[in-house]
Amino acid sequence: MSDTYLTLKQPAEAQLTEKRSRFLAFVHHVADEAEAKALAAQYKKKFYDARHVCYAYVVGYGARQVTRAQDDGEPSGTAGRPILGQIVSRELTYTLAVVVRYFGGVKLGTGPLGVAYKTVAGEALDLAEKETCILKAQFRVEVPYADADVAMRFVREAGADISARDYTATTTVLTVDVRLDDEAALRERLGHILSLIFLKD
Repeated sequence: MSDTYLTLKQPAEAQLTEKRSRFLAFVHHVADEAEAKALAAQYKKKFYDARHVCYAYVVGYGARQVTRAQDDGEPSGTAGRPILGQIVSRELTYTLAVVVRYFGGVKLGTGPLGVAYKTVAGEALDLAEKETCILKAQFRVEVPYADADVAMRFVREAGADISARDYTATTTVLTVDVRLDDEAALRERLGHILSLIFLKD
């Protein structure tokens, strides 16, 4: 189904030494872009003595997906972009990868440098436990008492959940959580209850 996405369940790390330069990779699940930036900043502070702290992240899904790559002083395209490519190639989202480089005194050249960042980021991502998450939609619907049992049966049959139930003088207000791919069909089926009202958030 199109309403699922793959992300990291647990963080992981890996390291690589290339011509005396040491590369440390750390990968994490992040909830949003703000968390990705904050976590990257924490690594920058923690490894203040490193020559470069590069990162990339992917958050969101579909048309709302946001990506960013940061080279942190490395030649353009040699660090952030290879790291980002590893996240994208594994079809991950809500994922941050940070690679810390301690310079070993020997210049690698742009080609080998990009390969080193790509390799260590990929190793950390492969070590991380992953999980498939389901995208859900939430809506509220107001149902006269006489139709409440039918509405709740429709919700259950769609595999959806009622996360809240409130009452007015004459109606039941249901808050429904449903898989994104199933939302339209459930709304249409509930719409067959003539006196039902969908509430705007």
